[in-house]
Amino acid sequence: MFKTTTAIATAAALTAMPALAGGLTKPTSEPVVEVPAPAPAAPLTPNWTGFYGGGQLGWSWVDTDIAGVDGDDLIGGLVAGYDYDLGNNWVVGGGLDYDFADIGLSGTTASVENMARAKLRGGYKIGRGLAYGTGGYAWADTDNIGDGDGWFLGGGYEHLVTENISVGGEVLYHQFDNFGNVNTDVEATTAQVRATYRF
Repeated sequence: MFKTTTAIATAAALTAMPALAGGLTKPTSEPVVEVPAPAPAAPLTPNWTGFYGGGQLGWSWVDTDIAGVDGDDLIGGLVAGYDYDLGNNWVVGGGLDYDFADIGLSGTTASVENMARAKLRGGYKIGRGLAYGTGGYAWADTDNIGDGDGWFLGGGYEHLVTENISVGGEVLYHQFDNFGNVNTDVEATTAQVRATYRF
């Protein structure tokens, strides 16, 4: 009797052990949570090909070959153009600028009122920036001594803040020979910051 009771108790204990240990059922695995892939980063050297338009603002210094006739003042206006990315870190392009001004010339009643440029430029990409040189045709007008045309040279730097918006700065030297009806030579230097939207 004792042996039978012991055997029954042993069997009961052995049967209960898997239940105490969590049973014979296989534990269910936790569901796998997939983390979405990060958005691709913008390329370090973006493609500059396309049209652009925007505005600029800065300062201009005007000097003439007549002693004491010069001036400086605020200048600013509109810019537009097209760039072509050659795909090997070089960019070429062309554009038009039109600036409004009111630069009084000391010793006279004249003032420079407008300035326009037709320009070519070529530059080298530096990350998301473009360092460039530029030059071309320049035209300027005054309120009472006529207008004149000439040439300009300069350089600048432009940086892509986003895929479509760029900001930069530019310094240009202008030369006008036999300007207006006074037949004087005029030099002008402009330093401007600019912002453009690229299409």
